[in-house]
Amino acid sequence: MTPGQATLHALPHEARPREKLLARGPGALSDAELLALLLRTGLPGKNVLLLAQELVDRFGGVAGLLHTPADALKSIKGLGPAKRAELVAVLELARRALSEQLRQQPVFDSPQAVGHYLQLQLGAKPHEVFAVLFLDSQHRLIVLEEMFRGTLSQTSVYPREVVLRALHHHAAAVVLAHNHPSGVAEPSKADEMLTQHLKSALALVDVRVLDHMVVCTSGWRSMAEMGLV
Repeated sequence: MTPGQATLHALPHEARPREKLLARGPGALSDAELLALLLRTGLPGKNVLLLAQELVDRFGGVAGLLHTPADALKSIKGLGPAKRAELVAVLELARRALSEQLRQQPVFDSPQAVGHYLQLQLGAKPHEVFAVLFLDSQHRLIVLEEMFRGTLSQTSVYPREVVLRALHHHAAAVVLAHNHPSGVAEPSKADEMLTQHLKSALALVDVRVLDHMVVCTSGWRSMAEMGLV
C-alpha cells in the first residue's frame, strides 16, 4: 500500500462495509459498499468508498461495471492489474453459476437466470453477436454457442448452420439470442423475420424454438413474452 492510500480500515468502524455485512447481511450494503470490499484500497485523497461510488456512477451501476471489458478498465486510475482481475473473476463466477443452474433445470423454470446469463455473456460486446442455447429434451442447457458475429447494426445468420449445430448436439429445442450494442434491448422487424425463418428451418428437424432474447448491458427482452415467437 502506498502512503496516503485510504483503506477500509481507515474508515470509522460503523462505516466499514465488512463489519456492516457481518452484522446485518450482504443485502444491507449498497452497490458501492459491496464493490469497496473487492477494491479494499482507494487512492491518496480518495477513500475506497468514494472510489467505488465513482466507478458505480461512471459505468451505470455494478452491472454496467461488471459488463465492462477488462481492457476498458485499464484507463481507470486506481484499478491496477490485481483489482481488474478480481472484477473479471467475479463476472466469470457469475457466468459459471448461472450456466450450472441452467444445466440442472428447465430454462423456463428460471427465465430470469436465462436473461442474466445471456446478458453476462453477450451484453457488453461491442459488436453484434448471434448465439444459440441448445437444449435437451427436458429443456436443460447443453451448451451456448456464439455462431455469428456482425457489425454494430447487423449480423448475417445462416439457418443451415444453426440446423447442423442443433443436430450435432442432439438438441430438442433452442433459445435464440443476440445483443444490441446500441444499448436498447428491443427487437426489430428484422429480428422478428429472422426468428420465424429459423423457427421454420428448425421445425424440419423437429427442433423447437422456445424464445429469442435480445440483450444489452442494461437488460433484455424476451420475444416469446412479447408474443413474437
